[in-house]
Amino acid sequence: MHNDTMNPGLEYQAGTPPQLDSLHRELPAGTLVDKYGRQISYVRLSITDRCDFRCTYCMSENMTFLPRDQVMSLEECLRVARIFVQLGVSKLRMTGGEPLVRPNALWLFEQLGQLEGLRELVLTTNGSQLERHAPALKAAGVRRLNVSLDTLRPERFRTITRIGSLDKVLTGLEAARQAGFVHTKLNTVMMRGFNDDEFPDLVRYALANGLDISFIEEMPLGDIAGRCRTYISSQEALAGLQQHFDLIPSAESSGGPARYWRIPGSQTRVGFISPHSHNFCDSCNRVRITAQGELYPCLGHNDATALLPLLRRHPDDDGAVRQAIMDSMGLKPKAHDFTQQMDAPQVVRFMSMTGG
Repeated sequence: MHNDTMNPGLEYQAGTPPQLDSLHRELPAGTLVDKYGRQISYVRLSITDRCDFRCTYCMSENMTFLPRDQVMSLEECLRVARIFVQLGVSKLRMTGGEPLVRPNALWLFEQLGQLEGLRELVLTTNGSQLERHAPALKAAGVRRLNVSLDTLRPERFRTITRIGSLDKVLTGLEAARQAGFVHTKLNTVMMRGFNDDEFPDLVRYALANGLDISFIEEMPLGDIAGRCRTYISSQEALAGLQQHFDLIPSAESSGGPARYWRIPGSQTRVGFISPHSHNFCDSCNRVRITAQGELYPCLGHNDATALLPLLRRHPDDDGAVRQAIMDSMGLKPKAHDFTQQMDAPQVVRFMSMTGG
């Protein structure tokens, strides 16, 4: 028996805003659009808040994880994904926590890989489980991988992740290559005084191994002190890298927020994700679903719609969930503003709780 209790403050209240009704009537059936006319084609779906690392910028050292009955079952994750695809979503990124620590996660990937209309099934992972799972993920239909890698120094890696092993991640990256994954992307969170001296080495590693890399400005999520001291802007990082590499701006996109640069003579893309210095809200095409079934139209705001009570209240009828998803587009703001939130964030949930 499923538990139907959730945070009552997030309970969905029916009622589509009039401007959304008008937009939905003007667009083809099954199109998901917000009140500013931005079509939602990309969903980031977290399947667990648990992780086998404890990265300092992602969670507290002594995290309290969700009780099992407050986390979507794998079948509920599949159902949510299917409804979004029916609403025109073509890209689905699976996140966590660390998604591959979820028992039987591969079953979900196999089912998702068969969804008609889903063009891109991708995965964000810390890489710790790739040595074991990379071939099965490839067989299930996962197209691309994003792997978190903030340093190439084992002791520093241990400090940032608190309990992680760099060797496991590097072995996992090689396993992914052997399984046939191409254009695997490294995600590097930029932290002054922690890893800023390694940015050129990380790019060289990406070049040597046929990988892409994105440098990410640290985001003010969760009560983590000291961000004002560790924050590095994309402009500063780019200027530093230009002293080592000939970087040519590129107009290409991977469907997410990264802005890319190319290094002549290589296939490696160097990207920057800049939620502080250059927010990407005008072209935002994505929403996030937490492992608890909360739909967040914007990472930088607290407004959310609770889907899990509806999933459990209507196990055989997708209509209520579908309507809640469409109505939630009324919550999507025009933009976020992280610039004033560094050490006093308005968004108090940790990144691991939202979905990486």
